[in-house]
Amino acid sequence: MLGLVDFSAPSGSPRFHIVDIGNGRLLATHLVAHGRGSDPANTGWVTSFSNRPGSNASSRGSFLTSNAYYGKHGRSRRLVGLDAENSNAASRAIVIHSADYVTRQMANVHGRVGRSLGCFTVTDRDIAGVLSRLGEGRLLFAWK
Repeated sequence: MLGLVDFSAPSGSPRFHIVDIGNGRLLATHLVAHGRGSDPANTGWVTSFSNRPGSNASSRGSFLTSNAYYGKHGRSRRLVGLDAENSNAASRAIVIHSADYVTRQMANVHGRVGRSLGCFTVTDRDIAGVLSRLGEGRLLFAWK
């Protein structure tokens, strides 16, 4: 299993894809938020990336999924940045989690979903499937 996030699409479009690379099948596509620092005008479009602590921006590149845990946003999964441009992902607490600011209704009404602090945030409805399909030791790749 591989997670692909296409930050060239707006946040109101499903842009988080779960791919079964062994069978060459797209298994699921989800809405996913990007960081506030990547979209300061709150347009729904990523305009920049950052690896800097405190930037509240999304990072791009390859991430390794790590352990699942229960945190502020419920069940979540830690990420380890594998590239120079996302090497601070773990220390920045960039994770996969759900939040009520990512909903299909919000995407339909506003053309975008809310913004995270740099995390890959999906709908409450989708989090269980995302975390089970992208278990520990999987690759997540995000790019624009």
